[in-house]
Amino acid sequence: MQKITPCLWFDDQAEEAARFYCSIFKNSKLGRITHYGEGAPRPKGTVMTVRFKLDGQQFLALNGGPEFKFNEAISLIVNCKTQKEIDRMWKKLSAGGQEVQCGWLKDQYGVTWQIMPSIIGKLMSDRNPERADRVMQALHQMKKLDIKQLKQAYGNGKKNKKKRSKEQPELETAAAQ
Repeated sequence: MQKITPCLWFDDQAEEAARFYCSIFKNSKLGRITHYGEGAPRPKGTVMTVRFKLDGQQFLALNGGPEFKFNEAISLIVNCKTQKEIDRMWKKLSAGGQEVQCGWLKDQYGVTWQIMPSIIGKLMSDRNPERADRVMQALHQMKKLDIKQLKQAYGNGKKNKKKRSKEQPELETAAAQ
């Protein structure tokens, strides 16, 4: 069993949201669904919780009522290997929701997601702060992130013919692609 399981509080869309998310992510499935009983704060027989997995990660969705709403203080990060994967996730998760900035979006249920290229950490933590700054500047001008543009921003300073870092040759190769 996973040690930490995120619990997502919905008004009354827990099952609908869980089914929606499972339709988007590979290696995903619905798990146990529980219902409110007699004397509960919600009508007897309505869905209380839904366990589900997204790409192997366990979640719990709770129909807790309208008292609490999602906000940007917590977000779910989706690491994508390709632009095609970013495009697919962005299209599906932003449908009926809101595109924000820097790879962030809110889905139709109000959950905040970050759709990130898996290479972003390497691009942003380069030993050369100018490279990382160029990537950050490019990222701030985007809603949905574009890997090609981020790599171009990373590689734009190569005209200075600085020595290649032994730790970072794969990024210079990637930036040149």
